[in-house]
Amino acid sequence: MLTSVDTDLIRVLGDPLRLRIVTLLARETLCTTHLVEETGARQTNLSNHLKVLREAGVVETEPCGRFTYYKLRPEVLESLAGSFTELAAAARQTTENSVKRSCP
Repeated sequence: MLTSVDTDLIRVLGDPLRLRIVTLLARETLCTTHLVEETGARQTNLSNHLKVLREAGVVETEPCGRFTYYKLRPEVLESLAGSFTELAAAARQTTENSVKRSCP
């Protein structure tokens, strides 16, 4: 059975800065200071985006002294990718079987 795609998660990842953050975190766990350096975003702007990513379950935090490190939760992205894989499989089957609804 075809699953629905998480539109809220797509909206969260659709923001260019948040997608950049996710891309950086896919490579390594980083603190806010690193993310400011890598993205060029202001601390407050970056913190707001990290909050959105946290609330969406895309990243999790790890306190380390006075710093907070962020790491990606790959299972969230895998779930989203799986939904798209199912959609692609359904589309492929529809195309191969020439399924189309006749017009009235």
